[in-house]
Amino acid sequence: MRPLRDERTEQGFTHKQVEALMPYGRDLSLQTGDFLFDETAIVDSFYVVLEGEISISRLDGAGETSVDTHGTGEFTGGLAVLTGKTSIHRARATTPSHVLEIDSETFRRVAVELPDMADVFISGLASRMRYTQRAYRQQEKLAALGKLSAGLAHELNNPAAAARRASEDLGTAVLEAQLAALVHDARFSEEERQALFAMQRETASGAAPLDPLLLSDAEDELADWLDEHGIDEPWDLGPTLAAAGVDAERLEQLVSVLGDGSLEVGLVWLAKTIELVELATEVATSAGRISELVGAMKDYTYMDRAAAGEVDVVRGLENTLTILGHKMKGVSVWREYREDLPKVRGNGGELNQVWTNLIDNAADAVDGRGNIIIKASGEGDLIVVEVVDDGPGIPPEARRRVFEPFYTTKEVGAGTGLGLDVVRRIVVAHAGEVLVRSEPGETRFTVRLPVGTTQNGG
Repeated sequence: MRPLRDERTEQGFTHKQVEALMPYGRDLSLQTGDFLFDETAIVDSFYVVLEGEISISRLDGAGETSVDTHGTGEFTGGLAVLTGKTSIHRARATTPSHVLEIDSETFRRVAVELPDMADVFISGLASRMRYTQRAYRQQEKLAALGKLSAGLAHELNNPAAAARRASEDLGTAVLEAQLAALVHDARFSEEERQALFAMQRETASGAAPLDPLLLSDAEDELADWLDEHGIDEPWDLGPTLAAAGVDAERLEQLVSVLGDGSLEVGLVWLAKTIELVELATEVATSAGRISELVGAMKDYTYMDRAAAGEVDVVRGLENTLTILGHKMKGVSVWREYREDLPKVRGNGGELNQVWTNLIDNAADAVDGRGNIIIKASGEGDLIVVEVVDDGPGIPPEARRRVFEPFYTTKEVGAGTGLGLDVVRRIVVAHAGEVLVRSEPGETRFTVRLPVGTTQNGG
């Protein structure tokens, strides 16, 4: 029999107390997935987990919400026994388990004959109700936020797509206007216009981006060249031309065509045309990024799709990385995905909450200066996802408590302490397991999910 979890001692019996209860009940053997009770029948017994794990969940519309998980020494069914009503929850074994069943009449006798047990039951039930109320409040806030996010995603999608189309059209219109202006500019001969047109086409084809040091050198070289040729404000034109891939050698070719009076006017026209087209491109890129984020959000939340179904784990990880892109600045993210991974059966939106919490914690751990490795592989009939960071690690005293509800090592206001508890609940609801191993320089969270397993109630 495994020891009680420290964070739940007030909600369970000690090993000695469980032994004292054994004569009052009978040992039930449950296989993974077996129901202990559900919301359709009156609960007429009190149950104590002897071995294994029992998941408590509640139907919520067409879906099902994981509420709690009881391990060795913990009890369930107590409130329903006291009220004599049907339970609003369902209890199901998530691993092969043994449960002590004490019928309601005998349970009342236990309270008289073993008052210490009654104290444990009452204090544990009160603690559980406090926890449940806090968890429900948190879920209500998250549900409200989810509805707001869904509405915002729909509202953003149309204007973002319209902005992208308009900015692309704007780029074309700006270029056409600039070319038309040059055609009617009497300061240039036809040969000079053709030379400027040719250079503009070259810059429009796109130059390979230079690293910052090489770009700085190119800007200085162009500014010196422009200054030597009597161009006013060479330090304004140089950066624009250099970024577009224009160099001194190409300008020398242009000088051979443009006269002294046309050179500066022609280079100003070229630089301004490049700037206008680049601004329109930047707007199109930014609008496209908004559309990409909205699309990732819709995939991430499984908006407009059934909650349970076939889930592509790798796609979920990638959508999560897109959503958390703002937290990854300065962080090196390494992906190790096995090709052709089978899909898992479950709730895609909930699994994405798992990836979000794990990756978000890893990003906090490295604090913008380290490495995060995301792995997805197969292990027999399991999909294995690992999130590894090279941060300072989890202190030994905190390591055994990381999955405890409301426990957090973050500063006040920086964390709710529910993230890893949510991870554990969701993974267990999908008949999986989550493990952590940590030391200075490497923290590894491992999630194992069975292929083709239906989530509770799915």
